[in-house]
Amino acid sequence: MDTVDLLDESLITLSLKATDKYQAIEELLDLLVKAGKVKDRELALKDLIEREQYLSTGLENGLAVPHAKTDAVDTVLLAFGLSRQGIEFESVDGKPAHFIFLVLSPRETSGPHIRILAQITRMFKDPDVPQQMMNAKSPSDIIEIIRSHQ
Repeated sequence: MDTVDLLDESLITLSLKATDKYQAIEELLDLLVKAGKVKDRELALKDLIEREQYLSTGLENGLAVPHAKTDAVDTVLLAFGLSRQGIEFESVDGKPAHFIFLVLSPRETSGPHIRILAQITRMFKDPDVPQQMMNAKSPSDIIEIIRSHQ
């Protein structure tokens, strides 16, 4: 299972409205809920917030990957949001997050969850990826960028 296989255009927003990381988490979670992929929104949100409060998922190069294991899903799920203005995510490098991947996976699994997190972080080792994503005009552009870096 690759990152690109988990995304479709309905799970991508190029204009996050959120102004803080918890709003961003809710906004991306709601894309998954609207798509009918989450069994229990409140449980998923609780698990995501608990994980975020334990240790921020803001990385570097504008990347944040809020994630959680939860009983609210039956399979690994992924949503993506672009924040052109940036969101404070307590990132490792102290910079705002622009590229936010939300990952949910069933509580009892670990392999697929870790593999998706690794694929996302590896993709951002390419210094061209942030600029390509910032220039994306459509969700299909994001999917193509991810596909070309798998």
